[in-house]
Amino acid sequence: MTLKEYRNHFKSKLKNIYPEEEIGSFFYLLSEKYLLLPRFEVTFQMDLKLSIDDISKFDEALNQLEKEVPIQYILGETEFYGLPFKVNSSVLIPRPETEELVEWIIKDCVEIKQPITILDIGTGSGCIAISLANKIPYSKIDALDISAKAIEIAKENAKLNQVPITFSEQDILALNKLDKTYDIFVSNPPYVTISEKQKMQANVLNYEPHKALFVPDENALLFYKSIAEIALKSLKRNGNLYFEINEAFGPEIVGILNELGYENVTLKKDLFGKDRMVKATNLKIN
Repeated sequence: MTLKEYRNHFKSKLKNIYPEEEIGSFFYLLSEKYLLLPRFEVTFQMDLKLSIDDISKFDEALNQLEKEVPIQYILGETEFYGLPFKVNSSVLIPRPETEELVEWIIKDCVEIKQPITILDIGTGSGCIAISLANKIPYSKIDALDISAKAIEIAKENAKLNQVPITFSEQDILALNKLDKTYDIFVSNPPYVTISEKQKMQANVLNYEPHKALFVPDENALLFYKSIAEIALKSLKRNGNLYFEINEAFGPEIVGILNELGYENVTLKKDLFGKDRMVKATNLKIN
């Protein structure tokens, strides 16, 4: 079977599940992974004869795509902020909106020419911590997560990207105060309410870790409250707290931070015009 013949088969199998453009993207990604063909070369290699091993790999991926397994999990990797990351079902797939949060922090730190201490809470794949470590070379970063399996992946990603980060397995909701102080707290905590499940796509709902996604409707802001309270005790004076948030709760989160005594609380929209990030400054002396 040639690559062209398999592509036709591939499209036929997936046409009732995914948009045509997305199917094409899947095929290019798999060709790059399995055939070591750069994307621009795939079109010119349609007469390439596929081996039995090649077809077997494509078939396995196709089978998983028919079940709506995310392509990133099939490949075992993705890209975030221009860097490579290993991913599996133990961690969330990094999203573009989180790149905007990282960009905000990097811009705020660009003029600082001294060591910066950063804590990433709920690190998952390590995408936030590792990207910050890569772009802010004078930073010293700690990262924690409740999941031991997530920490394993994050450690692999730190090694892959050659950045030093201290990871620890901890439940932030069980902590009262940390034994260190930091210049920056950052977190992309679980923020999707249970009632929002029905709006979610199957590839997210069926395969990404629910513990990293969902919060109860009756206590949707529990992570923000807990982290903000701990940060007040563990942020240095003039230290900043950054959150990625559920667009539905922007004003409420701003209210919580103001009530706790944070200053310069800023709600920021993402590229799609949705309330997606919050920054607040601690002016208290710890």
